[in-house]
Amino acid sequence: MASTPTSLQPLIAVLGCGWLGLPLAQALVEEGYAVAGSTTTPSRLLKLRDAGITPYLLELAPTLTATDRDTLHTLLTGVRTLVLNVPPSAAKGHYVELLQPVCDAATACGVRQVLFVSTTGVYPDEPRTLAETDALAAPNAASELLQAEYLFTGSGAPFAATIVRLAGLIGPRRPPGRFLAGRTDLPKPQAPVNLIHLTDCIGVLCRIIRQSVWGHTFNASAAHHPTRQAFYTLAAQQLSLSPPTFAQEPDLGKLIDSTLLRQKTGYAFAFDDLHEAMKHC
Repeated sequence: MASTPTSLQPLIAVLGCGWLGLPLAQALVEEGYAVAGSTTTPSRLLKLRDAGITPYLLELAPTLTATDRDTLHTLLTGVRTLVLNVPPSAAKGHYVELLQPVCDAATACGVRQVLFVSTTGVYPDEPRTLAETDALAAPNAASELLQAEYLFTGSGAPFAATIVRLAGLIGPRRPPGRFLAGRTDLPKPQAPVNLIHLTDCIGVLCRIIRQSVWGHTFNASAAHHPTRQAFYTLAAQQLSLSPPTFAQEPDLGKLIDSTLLRQKTGYAFAFDDLHEAMKHC
């Protein structure tokens, strides 16, 4: 169900206008794009409209209701670029099935480009530096998220698609000091932290759309990788919370490399220093 649309036919659709999707859609509007956006919450429709976004009430499911099927097709009609910002948590263990109707509708409506917001959770937690080629989208991949990426990037997909695997999200209403505060005997104190601030999430995604950087898979993470123990202790103290304690063990963890993103897009992170980033959460 859509409320009063903007005067321009939306060329970009942001599916999932939540913590990340709404400010992203707002940023795209500010750059001059006509943008449509979806939400599952009726009370947010007015907020989207007031931000200049053509709003749609849409509940994704493996089998859509007749209303939601019509809404999805209406939302995507005439759209050039789809930003798919639907987290795996929304799927309750059936992520590929949840996104299949979206893929089908985007194909039917002639969407030309898909920007798939994914996560660095696709990578194994191994003590080494991990690049994009360390986890490949495939229909039979062990990770359901990699299977979902393949829906939009496989050889039969009719889109020019780019996957952006975001590191852990921090920013307004997501201060890292709350993540582990007060917890005890946590593992991997010396493992590197992989995080990205909301400002840079938006900056990266807007840059890809603006420069038409399609056909790639990118990691997006701040270049600063302090240890878990040092970073989360400091982050908790900044909020006057009890810092976490860690087990004394030598195990390390993965470090996410975002070199390819920086080389291909030229994007300069606003918060490459995570100590500075935590001050803006």
